[in-house]
Amino acid sequence: MNHSHLEAIAIIQKLAFSLTPSDYERVDVSIHPPFTALRSVQTVLDADSIPIALGAQNVHWEDKGAYTGEVSPPMLAKLHVRYVIVGHSERRQLFGETDEMVARKARAVLRAGMLPIVCVGETLEQREAGATESVVTGQVDAALDSVAAEAVGDLVVAYEPLWAIGTGRTATPEDAQTVCATIRAVVAEQHGPQAAATVRIQYGGSVQASNVKDLLSGPDVDGALVGGASLDAEKFAQLITFGRP
Repeated sequence: MNHSHLEAIAIIQKLAFSLTPSDYERVDVSIHPPFTALRSVQTVLDADSIPIALGAQNVHWEDKGAYTGEVSPPMLAKLHVRYVIVGHSERRQLFGETDEMVARKARAVLRAGMLPIVCVGETLEQREAGATESVVTGQVDAALDSVAAEAVGDLVVAYEPLWAIGTGRTATPEDAQTVCATIRAVVAEQHGPQAAATVRIQYGGSVQASNVKDLLSGPDVDGALVGGASLDAEKFAQLITFGRP
C-alpha cells in the first residue's frame, strides 16, 4: 500500500530510463502497483512501449457480484495485467486468507488469461519446529490442485518465508535453494516433469542489491519477488541489472 498513481508513474519512468534493451533480454520484469495506479501505469507502459509486464497485488476469485471493495479477474485482464500475486504472506497473515482461498484465486486468474504468482512460506514458529518442508509442500499442493499441468508450467511460485518479510532477516542462499528445490519436486510429483522444468520459482524476503546474486545462485531459484526495494527506482534497477556483463 504505497505510492499514488502519480508517484507510480514517476517510478516507472525512472526505472525505464535506467534499463537497457539487453537488460530486458536477460530478465523478465513485472511491476505490481496498487489497484488505484494500475490504469495510469498501464497507459505509460503502453504509450512508451516499455517491455515491463503489468501485475496486480491481489484479486477476488469471482468475476462479478456483490463483493463491495473487491476487484475481479476480468477487470484486471481488461487493463492488460499479466501477473497477479495470490496468497502473499501479508494477505494470509493480516486478512486470514486460507489455502482454499488462494487456490480459488489462482484458478480464477488463469481462467481470465493471466498468470498467478502463488506465494508460499512458513512462519518463524514453523521454521523453528522443523516444519518448513511440510508447510510449503501443503501450500503448493493446495494452491495448484485442479490446475492443468500445462498451466502450472507457465505460472510462478514464490517462496517468501514469513520470518524474512520486512524484518531485515534473509534466508541464506542454501535455505532458498533447498525450499525452491522442494517446490519443484512437489510440482513434478503433482503435475509431471515438464511442468516442473518450466514453472518459475522465486525467492522473496528482504531481497537487496547486496544479496540478490547469492540468493539467485541456486539452480532452482529462477528469480526474486522484490518488496521494499522495488519502491525506489534506483534500488529496483540495481536488482534487475546485477548480472550485466
